Amino acid sequence: MAGGLWMSRYARQMLLPEVGAEGQARLAGAHVLVVGAGGLGCAALPYLAGAGLGRITILDPDRVSESNLHRQTLFREVDVDQPKARVARDVLRAMNGEIAVEGRVEALTPANASALVGPATLVLDCADMFAVSYTLSDACLEAGTPLVSASVLGMSGYCGGFCGTAPSLRAVFPDLPAQAASCDTAGVLGPMVGMLGAAQAQMALGVLLGLEPSPLGQVVTMDGLTCRMGGFRFDAAPEPATGWRFIAPEDVTPEDFAVDLRGAEEAPLFHPSAHRHPPEAVPTPDTERAILACRTGLRAWRAATDLAARWDGEIALIAMGDT
Repeated sequence: MAGGLWMSRYARQMLLPEVGAEGQARLAGAHVLVVGAGGLGCAALPYLAGAGLGRITILDPDRVSESNLHRQTLFREVDVDQPKARVARDVLRAMNGEIAVEGRVEALTPANASALVGPATLVLDCADMFAVSYTLSDACLEAGTPLVSASVLGMSGYCGGFCGTAPSLRAVFPDLPAQAASCDTAGVLGPMVGMLGAAQAQMALGVLLGLEPSPLGQVVTMDGLTCRMGGFRFDAAPEPATGWRFIAPEDVTPEDFAVDLRGAEEAPLFHPSAHRHPPEAVPTPDTERAILACRTGLRAWRAATDLAARWDGEIALIAMGDT
């Protein structure tokens, strides 16, 4: 970008001593991977593009639906049934033609996580799906890449800075929730999503600019019912000694004891060698590794907890999603 236009577009933020020309150059040289172009992503993405991030990659497998429009503010009625990643890409390109924006219509999985995280300076987890969040956290921890993750449900939520120089998401949330509620089943208020998505963008810019205290190692909580904010730091939180990694279905081998926890009415077996058992009736394996699969990963996590209490072999999980 020509110097005069650069100074004009970003003049207000460059007035800040925390930004200036040096900070703006940092932003221009950054590559941020944004996983999820739903409510959180729609709130965060315009601020990232407006701030002048050099490259943004948007990853989302879904299409715009009418029920999304109350909280996914990048989209319009004419965008219904179009891929979210591509619509969001086009909107950001129209907002700032001087940055590179890529929209990829695909899901984040254990099979592609490392390759997607590798080139990124920072990752935003806007998917609000715990299997994706744990998979991203594992990949970011291994790569040393900062991760800004958020989750919102109903009238409350949180945003936090993980990995990089901070402990992982697993260190703060070592256990999955008791119930697999989602916006589809429990509802959500649009402004709550917007506030937490904006908080993700603010944290991301703080990390990229090297602000102190760092957003990494910080969780911010929001309660929309009482209009209160809270939070805590977790810089010294230890990484958990227990917990199970999510893997891809193609990682299953014939030597594994593979269990599909879904009912026959939900989906066909995820693997030719898989056995179908309910979560409360998984038999003790006679192999070195057990693979537990379900739709979201929640039933698999619960079954793994029960199995680990009576068996000391390796356990891995698969979240099949809506296949």
